[in-house]
Amino acid sequence: MAEAKQQQQQPPAAAATLASSGVWKTVKPFANGGASGMLATCVIQPIDMVKVRIQLGEGSAGSVTKKMLANEGIGSFYKGLSAGLLRQATYTTARLGSFRVLTNKAVEANDGKPLPLVQKAVIGLTAGAIGACVGSPADLALIRMQADSTLPAAQRRNYKNAFHALYRIVADEGVLALWKGAGPTVVRAMSLNMGMLASYDQSVELFKDKLGAGEITTVLGASAVSGFFASACSLPFDYVKTQIQKMQPDASGKYPYTGSLDCAMKTLQSGGPFKFYTGFPVYCVRIAPHVMMTWIFLNEIQKFEKRLGV
Repeated sequence: MAEAKQQQQQPPAAAATLASSGVWKTVKPFANGGASGMLATCVIQPIDMVKVRIQLGEGSAGSVTKKMLANEGIGSFYKGLSAGLLRQATYTTARLGSFRVLTNKAVEANDGKPLPLVQKAVIGLTAGAIGACVGSPADLALIRMQADSTLPAAQRRNYKNAFHALYRIVADEGVLALWKGAGPTVVRAMSLNMGMLASYDQSVELFKDKLGAGEITTVLGASAVSGFFASACSLPFDYVKTQIQKMQPDASGKYPYTGSLDCAMKTLQSGGPFKFYTGFPVYCVRIAPHVMMTWIFLNEIQKFEKRLGV
């Protein structure tokens, strides 16, 4: 009977083969990161949609929600979901995967000891930049699809889905247009990931090692801390990025901003520093749960893989 129990606990042959594969060990952090981000996006997409509309000046969270339901129906909250999933499949795959790979190498170089917060922050900045460069085209498609219904009918792009958006951008504006607004996107991603990734690992050490918290408390607590710092660090850059990516030329062909710095300066002059935190409660409600769910899903995926022996 003990022998039968032992056989049940052994992972399947396919799982054992996958676990021993050098390719899987390399791909695993990236695959896990992308899967957890995509699952979180499916849950958080409606809040993200409201956040974009608020930043575009359509009113408060309550008024935007009521207007969307009355004028466009419940399906409008999931407009751009294909672009959101594509963004996670590129951006989150790259940032979480590279963060874990870089962290593991740094820990090895540090003789297995925990890394100082400054080093975690630098790795988070690097991972954010890598992820943003990879995910910028999908991010552009997402912002345009979410903002499309706020434009006059004659200016709407009417993208059918994320891939149609990417095709139209390349056909109408050229390949390099896929990275339009990539500057603020990269900076925003670096700030978000510095807050998100470094604070999560640091919080895990705090809850688990110093406070002796259990697994559930550690994951939830560290995720909440990570979500707050990600929101606080990134919203000003997210605001500028959104303004740059959705801008349209006027009748003379002139754009309202010449670039990210110009947008930031004009915003500062017209509304002061707090203008950059327009929609912060909704942004925090959107970012923090997404960050939390990403970490929770990632933890569950890793536990499931451990049970399979991969």
